[in-house]
Amino acid sequence: MFSELKKPLIIGILNVTPDSFSDGGKFNHLENALEHAQSMLLDGATIIDIGGESTRPNSDSVSSDEQIERVLPIIKAIRQHSDVLISIDTTSSLVAEAALNAGANIINDVSAGKNDPKMFTLAAQKNVPIVLMHAQGTPKTMQENPYYENVVQDVMSALMQRTNEAIKAGVKKENIVLDIGIGFGKRKQDNLDLLAHLADFVALGFPVLLGTSRKRFMGMICDVSEPAELITATAVTTALGVMAGVQLFRVHDVKENKQALDVAWAIKKRE
Repeated sequence: MFSELKKPLIIGILNVTPDSFSDGGKFNHLENALEHAQSMLLDGATIIDIGGESTRPNSDSVSSDEQIERVLPIIKAIRQHSDVLISIDTTSSLVAEAALNAGANIINDVSAGKNDPKMFTLAAQKNVPIVLMHAQGTPKTMQENPYYENVVQDVMSALMQRTNEAIKAGVKKENIVLDIGIGFGKRKQDNLDLLAHLADFVALGFPVLLGTSRKRFMGMICDVSEPAELITATAVTTALGVMAGVQLFRVHDVKENKQALDVAWAIKKRE
């Protein structure tokens, strides 16, 4: 689906959770969630990524049943109004399967299949794209003294190991998307090193998804504590990602990042 993209795409984030780091509690009611989804589509999102479990640092896990209860109503509501691509953000194959059956098209697994061994089997059986993200530890523990010998090589090796496992389970190579996991078990310097080497991850031959939206490390750089004030900082990373060959950008602020994407793309292609 994404291996032959001519132009990068924006993925709009829709967290139907009470405790996500930036927008927790804002869209966990159906009407608000649907309105926000429609707004993101108007602003230029091609994909809506729906999650029912926060993966912010120090967050607790949420049962599959509760995730399903949170995400299915909005997936069904969006599907009644639009044929937009929908991504389900979960590490549970039960949640992913329920979401796919309700109309979702893509699996976004921040554990890259490590949390649930059945996830790869599901992706293979359903023949859907799956995003494999790198994370050191779990959301509950990931920011407790993360360490790497060489973050670029370590993340690259880990992602390729998970990619090989997915392919062994029957997932088609063209259905695999890589996410370097900015902010997931990473120090500020680790995030900067990974962003400086985006082109190396693109060179692996898989579509790359970048998720920097409103991340804390940019707040440390900009001396900003409120995530919603990091829209411009996020847009800068989007522009840099476009120039490096990144194809998918998962963001909270669609309009601003779509503008950054469009301008960077025009520069890159000299349009």
